[in-house]
Amino acid sequence: MNITQKISEELGITETQASAAIGLLDEGATVPFIARYRKEATQGLDDIQLRQLEERLGYLRELEERRATVLKSIREQDLLTPELEASILEADTKARLEDLYLPFKPKRRTKAQIAREAGLEPLADTLLDNPGILPEQAAKAYINAEQKINNTQDALDGAKQILMERFAEDAELVGELRERLWQHGLLRSRVISGKEAEAQKFQDYFEYEEALKKIPSHRALALFRGQILGLLSLELIVDEEAPSPTPAESRIAARFGICHQNRPGDDWLAEVVRWTWKIKIFTRLDLDLKMRLREMAEAAAIDVFAANLKDLLLAAPAGFHAIMGLDPGIRTGVKVALIDATGKVLATDTIYPHAPKNQWDQSIDTLAKLAGKHKISLVSIGNGTASRETEKLVKALCKRHPELGLRQLVVSEAGASVYSASELASMELPDLDVSLRGAVSIARRLQDPLAELVKIDPKSIGVGQYQHDVNQSRLARSLSNVVEDCVNAVGVDVNTASPALLEQVSGLSATVAANIVAYRNENGAFASRNELLKIPRLGAKTFEQAAGFLRIPQAANSLDASAVHPEAYDVVTRIARRNNRKIEDLIGDAGFLRTLKPQDYVDDRFGVPTVRDILAELEKPGRDPRPEFKTANFSEGVEKITDLEPGMILEGVVSNVADFGAFVDIGVHQDGLVHISALSYKYVKNPRDEVKTGDVVKVKVMSVDPARKRISLSMRLDDEPDRENAKGTRPEPGTRKKPASRKKSGAQKPRGSMANALQNALNQSRNS
Repeated sequence: MNITQKISEELGITETQASAAIGLLDEGATVPFIARYRKEATQGLDDIQLRQLEERLGYLRELEERRATVLKSIREQDLLTPELEASILEADTKARLEDLYLPFKPKRRTKAQIAREAGLEPLADTLLDNPGILPEQAAKAYINAEQKINNTQDALDGAKQILMERFAEDAELVGELRERLWQHGLLRSRVISGKEAEAQKFQDYFEYEEALKKIPSHRALALFRGQILGLLSLELIVDEEAPSPTPAESRIAARFGICHQNRPGDDWLAEVVRWTWKIKIFTRLDLDLKMRLREMAEAAAIDVFAANLKDLLLAAPAGFHAIMGLDPGIRTGVKVALIDATGKVLATDTIYPHAPKNQWDQSIDTLAKLAGKHKISLVSIGNGTASRETEKLVKALCKRHPELGLRQLVVSEAGASVYSASELASMELPDLDVSLRGAVSIARRLQDPLAELVKIDPKSIGVGQYQHDVNQSRLARSLSNVVEDCVNAVGVDVNTASPALLEQVSGLSATVAANIVAYRNENGAFASRNELLKIPRLGAKTFEQAAGFLRIPQAANSLDASAVHPEAYDVVTRIARRNNRKIEDLIGDAGFLRTLKPQDYVDDRFGVPTVRDILAELEKPGRDPRPEFKTANFSEGVEKITDLEPGMILEGVVSNVADFGAFVDIGVHQDGLVHISALSYKYVKNPRDEVKTGDVVKVKVMSVDPARKRISLSMRLDDEPDRENAKGTRPEPGTRKKPASRKKSGAQKPRGSMANALQNALNQSRNS
């Protein structure tokens, strides 16, 4: 199959769809543009399918390039047979291709090569073909001092090296053994002797083993991190209890017709097989499969990171409010920044309400004057050090000055310090001290999370697990795709957007984004989309890719404020004329628009999908796909981990979602974990089916371990904590109490996450 056929089969789409998408990508079209404005060409492929297609296209093209290199190399060696060429052309993975290439791959002189140069290959062939011959007797004829074959043992060792290399380079055999080891292998972890104290955070893996293919992403990455830090040893185990010959050794023997029948050469051949497996094949497969596990774990971790980033970027914006941002601090004071409804900085200050200065009343007075003067309605508080103390200050401010009508919210300040010291921040806020820029960012990210967070490297936002342990280029590419998709899903006001936000718009480079802002600063606000064509380096192709995602709210042509692409304005004009209405009258008239049939307005360029999108956009032009803004209220008096008690019910914000559960910020400077089994009363396969980053949830405290900074939470509020081990203690592995049995009453619910997991397992067993 060619690449188009392969992709269509893998993704379950037609070849026509795959071919159209590949053609558009090769022409320079972006995924957001294709997904939104080329539905007719791709027959409705969405952004998720297109991202998958784009990734597979890159992999398969790399595979084809490597295939060509391999064929050329073997052809130049004059060793390419029709059968080998056919196998290489059929190889569908990089691993399979490298297995086939291994015997022909240029390499340093091996022991087997040295043995062949010494003339020992005929001996190897003789002993393999004639096990009835005594090896020592056959080896006497090959003693040659000039070749450093001084005795029969030297000759037999050389022959052994030749056969080991031959066996280990058999692509079919290696591929089969690789899959067998993947299916049946175990990964065993042990703490390095003498490192027990240093490795406490890896305590769960001191004595651990699990089926290789079943190890979840987060566990695999933790194991590899422990190994890299020199705290854990990882060993791949297979057929540990099997007698010799093991199943793997038997398969090698069978592949080359070796069968032990108590003939003179059988023991020698059996030893060759054992060495082939232990020294050659297993050593290679051990590295291969650990790499496969790591790559799969990294891919899963990157997917989780990307999903969390998407949720965070598409979090509900507070909208057009004047906001006070507070970047909490103790000794260095609380940094204050006030912004207007457009994000412009109005004023800044620093207050010292906490120790050692304790200027509590003075700080309240300062904040009250600033809030009143600039008509502030929301206060955004960073969630770092002294966050809860600063939140107390704002509550005291609200109580003392109710006439201000303030509302306070705690937001994640992850990445604010990175932004403060960045070149972009220096350009945006040149007159502000670095310490005050963080407060501006905290205020703006409440007003519009997407517009502010795009200014920060996604890896600094802190919504991923083990982000430093994964392939950094792949992570960066994935996160960049998420940012691009989110920005274009929402759309951008070209008259207020920062260069960082514009840069993420389909088709726009950093240079063009900077040129847009420069033109805007020099000539004032854009009056129409067509005016964008005056921007240096923004040509017709770039305009085609970007125009639909750039909005001009006050434009004379009301369609310039919508997601209708300029190329389709004629469709709207045709709809208006056919119904004897003005375009302005169509916009927002949901009742009328829903009576129209998309098929009545199709033409040679635009089909039903595009017309349907146009009608939906006219109904709610420039609609924001993000959810309604809401906030969590942290409990008073619960400010640090030692304030927590098992059984408390608290409100919090989901800060991160992983494969094994969700982390929730409950206002104690340490996120708690809701295990996947405690997210719901029903079975949960994917935590993201229940919660997303930014969700406001209620949780019950199940256990607290201050020493290890671990908090166990449950979203099943009638779960009962295990009070015996709920605060500061940890049961030894295998000593957890079994959950109490419960009666078969449909009205009752499981008591605790362990009981729920057990019940789910029993239910699945009954259903199967």
